[in-house]
Amino acid sequence: MDKTPIIDKIKKLLALANSSNEHEAALAAAHAQRLLSAHNLAMADITASDRPDKADRVETDVARTLPKWIRHLSASVSSAFDCQAIHHPAAGKMTFIGIGADVQVAVYTFTYLERTVRKLCSGYLKQHVGNTIAGRQRDLMRQSYYLGAVSTIARQLQDQKKQTPVTPGALVPVKAGLIRQAMNEMGPIRTMHSRRSYINSTAFNRGQTDGQLVSLHKGVEQATSQHKSLPQD
Repeated sequence: MDKTPIIDKIKKLLALANSSNEHEAALAAAHAQRLLSAHNLAMADITASDRPDKADRVETDVARTLPKWIRHLSASVSSAFDCQAIHHPAAGKMTFIGIGADVQVAVYTFTYLERTVRKLCSGYLKQHVGNTIAGRQRDLMRQSYYLGAVSTIARQLQDQKKQTPVTPGALVPVKAGLIRQAMNEMGPIRTMHSRRSYINSTAFNRGQTDGQLVSLHKGVEQATSQHKSLPQD
């Protein structure tokens, strides 16, 4: 079966994913991911005609000081999409480095998952903690929930990568080399060492459970019906 029309459609969606309209960009990136999965395509299939000769960099806003769960999330997303993520504390930025569409989808996925986990945590604290617990104990429960949710999401991302690899075997060393070159061009990179975390087991376990509710592909069926400009499959 000729998949050229599908590949062309995904390329158009990925172009829309760079839109300055945040809503349009998110919908386009999610729809592209759904098409990739539905047609058993990898990102390398989309850019197969253009052998990569350099890595791309995409920045996104983050806090100047990253909590452990954000570091774990960025590392898990980067691994899932064959990218690298570098935090710039002074600027409050995170640079994702990858090849072509890989890095675009990685940034979208990271942003979407961060917002989703924060929303789930807010719901958990409101329903199960309330205002009876405050201060350091409340923050401990919050951070424990985050870590639990991210641990589940990280496992799901790795399972997805095993089922549908982002990069064919032959291109793995090519991509890795280009990413290393881009990282070297950025100069010395500070290595972060995580301190031991104290965990509230109840909040952590609930986060793990709720993490199973997070879809790695944002539900676009309803969204696309409200956004007619997106190509339909």
